[in-house]
Amino acid sequence: MNRIDSRFAELKSRGETAMIPFLTIGDPSIEASLELILEMERAGADLIELGVPYSDPLADGPVIQRSSERALKRKISIFDVIDVAKQARNRGSELPFILFTYYNPVLQIGLERIFKVMQENEISGIIIPDLPLEEDSETRAIAEKYNVHLIPLVAPTSNERVQRIAASARGFVYCVSSLGVTGERAEFFGGIEDFLTTVREAASVPIVVGFGISSREQVERFEKLCDGVVVGSAIVRTIESALPHFEADAAHPEGLLQIRNFVGQLKRSNN
Repeated sequence: MNRIDSRFAELKSRGETAMIPFLTIGDPSIEASLELILEMERAGADLIELGVPYSDPLADGPVIQRSSERALKRKISIFDVIDVAKQARNRGSELPFILFTYYNPVLQIGLERIFKVMQENEISGIIIPDLPLEEDSETRAIAEKYNVHLIPLVAPTSNERVQRIAASARGFVYCVSSLGVTGERAEFFGGIEDFLTTVREAASVPIVVGFGISSREQVERFEKLCDGVVVGSAIVRTIESALPHFEADAAHPEGLLQIRNFVGQLKRSNN
């Protein structure tokens, strides 16, 4: 069974909601990213999105854009990101890993090759925000061949489109909580509850909500409505604030403690 399916089944049996951090791999370094993954797992993360740095991240706000810029200065590639997942697995990590990447790096490598490498290195899923439903059939077929879940993003557009996307989803459905790019928010659009209900009714897999969630209070609001919560920009910003520590030492205790405390706070009482 795919690790994503197994993890959601475990969480459901315990009545818990998945905490899914996102980080840009290579920001501030490969070594720091590896330590951060392991530290977030200790703090209670249930799955982790591994961001592949990209020069034109259309779906991302300024915080994640800056992290991509820092990683690209180190020439981090999609293969580097996959290798970090492999290193984490060799260090004992049991987390399901999900690549978050734009389509161009995947296309440049070739679909068959990238999914084969993902399978060999126990990557359980992939999110490609600029690959629309109408153009994903080839990618989906190859992903299924290698038992990698192609996880769709669904935004609050027409009910008909929402239902089409949700009905064909594998792994989970990633529900976009706000229109626009990623980034921390104080408010979400007014119809979010109805939107999540629509997705829930159409999907046969868990539903997860992300984009803009940055506090324990927001997590508590959404965990009543879905099976998992993604926190991205707030975690990347916390890493950014700790850059001096990581630049001095990738495994600096104070820098790792900041991330562990933040993820632990987001996860606490999550049942």
